Amino acid sequence: MAATLFSILSGMVDQRAGLSKMFGFQGQRYQKNGNLSYGWRYKVAGLVILAGLSGGVAAQAPLAASSEAVASAHEAMQKKQWEALRKLVPQAAAEPLVGAYPQFWLVRQQLRAGTTPVPQAQLQSYLDQWRDDAFLVDRLKGEWILASVRAGDYAQALQLAPVQYTNAPINCALLMARHMTGEKVSGEEAMSTFSPGGMCWSMLDEFLAKGVVGWSALQWELRAMLEANRTGDAQRMAALMFDAREMRDYAALMKAPEKWLAGQQPPKTLAQRELVAIALARTARGGQREASAEAFQKRWASHLPEADRQWVWAQMGLVAVLNGDNLAAQLYRRSGPDAKTDYNHAWEVRAELREPKIDWKRVEAAILKMSPRQQQETAWLYWRARALSALGKQEEARQLYVATSATDDFYGLLAREELGMALSLPPVPAPVSPAELAEAQANKGLQRAIRLFDLGARNEAVPVWAFTLRGMDDRQLRAAAELARQEHIYDRVINTSLLARNENDVSQRFVAPFEGRVSVKAKEVGLEPAWVYGLIRQESRFIMDARSRVGASGLMQLMPATAKWVARKIGMNDFTPSSVNDFDTNTILGTSYLSMVLNDLGGSQVLATAGYNAGPGRPVQWRARLAGPVEGAIFAETIPFTETRLYVKNVLANTVFYALKFTGEPQSLKARLGTIAPRPTRQVALP
Repeated sequence: MAATLFSILSGMVDQRAGLSKMFGFQGQRYQKNGNLSYGWRYKVAGLVILAGLSGGVAAQAPLAASSEAVASAHEAMQKKQWEALRKLVPQAAAEPLVGAYPQFWLVRQQLRAGTTPVPQAQLQSYLDQWRDDAFLVDRLKGEWILASVRAGDYAQALQLAPVQYTNAPINCALLMARHMTGEKVSGEEAMSTFSPGGMCWSMLDEFLAKGVVGWSALQWELRAMLEANRTGDAQRMAALMFDAREMRDYAALMKAPEKWLAGQQPPKTLAQRELVAIALARTARGGQREASAEAFQKRWASHLPEADRQWVWAQMGLVAVLNGDNLAAQLYRRSGPDAKTDYNHAWEVRAELREPKIDWKRVEAAILKMSPRQQQETAWLYWRARALSALGKQEEARQLYVATSATDDFYGLLAREELGMALSLPPVPAPVSPAELAEAQANKGLQRAIRLFDLGARNEAVPVWAFTLRGMDDRQLRAAAELARQEHIYDRVINTSLLARNENDVSQRFVAPFEGRVSVKAKEVGLEPAWVYGLIRQESRFIMDARSRVGASGLMQLMPATAKWVARKIGMNDFTPSSVNDFDTNTILGTSYLSMVLNDLGGSQVLATAGYNAGPGRPVQWRARLAGPVEGAIFAETIPFTETRLYVKNVLANTVFYALKFTGEPQSLKARLGTIAPRPTRQVALP
């Protein structure tokens, strides 16, 4: 076999490199997104063939077999075929880097199922066996903590703590264990730890029964859930607060708040007042916000305490601004100074920014209602600086612009322009040295992560990679990012380099892979390559087979129906749904669709970027609701969908950096954002 393959590759200088290319070893890891494919098995076969060229087939065959077993075990784990996984564990264990992971996947499932007592001696033996893999040890401890608390063994849970890889369930379990072993736990600590989920709900049940948390703490959480329209979580929280009769009222008002209110008398108890306040807030979601506000003021306001009145007005303001209702600022102004959620405070500011004539004093006042922590977010530093500048307080404004300009995000770039600074690339730091790269290549944690990426186990590989980065300095982080670049794992290149505090390596943070092929596709349809790269960086982080929670696929994250529509529109007759992750197919369809959206929305990158994410009809609706022309920055900041709002700001900031990188010419984010003027709504012919 080796001789035959050698003759096939006789024109190549390096037979191993040729086989690597033949079997897809090079340039493919960025495609791995947790979907096991036959490609992994071909690579395993390739390892055996490569070994044959060195005369080592017999020595390498067990390695190939164990790698195949790990691949099959991962597939079984994904399909929840636990018996098949169990049978693969012994053979997989011989794989030198990730052979322990199938055993961990099986143990994790057994602990989560909770059908048998926690096997403490067996788990301790695994900890001893895996002691050289700090990540696996830490993950097993976390799973053991959860299983111990579920079994009531609180002392064991505390003995296993602390763990590095933590999450809300583990934090709630440990807080519960501290409480159950006699340690005093505060209600504030309990609520700051709480996040909806099984273990945290159990903790809250216990803490409510023992008086650790009170009704007012649950009230704040319930209101936050309702504000975000997380009705399932809200139902669960309400059940902790209300009795059976009150829960029947809660169900009725959630279904038809106006109808429920029509049959109510003025509230007398705390629970009744809360139910009335919730119902009043829900009436604003019905579309008749002005009528709802009037009914609240005339019939109910006098029967509620001031704090409840302020909350209802804030909820009405929130619903109004999210629906583009120009009544929003007026409703918010009646909400008073009481603390709101971060989400609601942010929308109060946005409501003021949407006013036809911005009252900058009110903008600043709304920002100052926020917590000190929220005020330090770059968005609110920037808009407060704008308000101070408009109010003639130039030196105070300059100080905030300077603080904001230290970041490379959307508002950092805008702040630099306000300061008169030219947008430019940061100084190039010293390159990663061969010794630094060699250290990264020798790092066992990074090696394990890379092997898992090769396997297609992205959901397992990413946390291993992140765990391994703990404690690294800037030089080590950049070396790890450079290793990821060599391995074509481009999302890890970006995310790892972004962790460096003092070394800003644009070549990593704004990596531009695929040897200019994206630029070629962009230019073919008249798009700016920097914009397309900026969009892909946000959409998929250059993972070719990335798949979103809603089913979008590939570099440019195309929905199946959209891909099919665009293929038909441009005459791509050989398109099949299975080809959507192919580089050429995805970029041709993605750039063609983006070009169509841009043309339909008058050439505005702001509107087109929003349309690419939320659907092209959405920015048409949002633009139609404007009371007058607004800065592009205000339009972007007031997009009602959180995902799309962040997406637009990130894509356009990315675009500036790619434009600086590709052209070397001066750039202006403000000019790119432009002004968005209202236009009548219309039907959009694009999907």
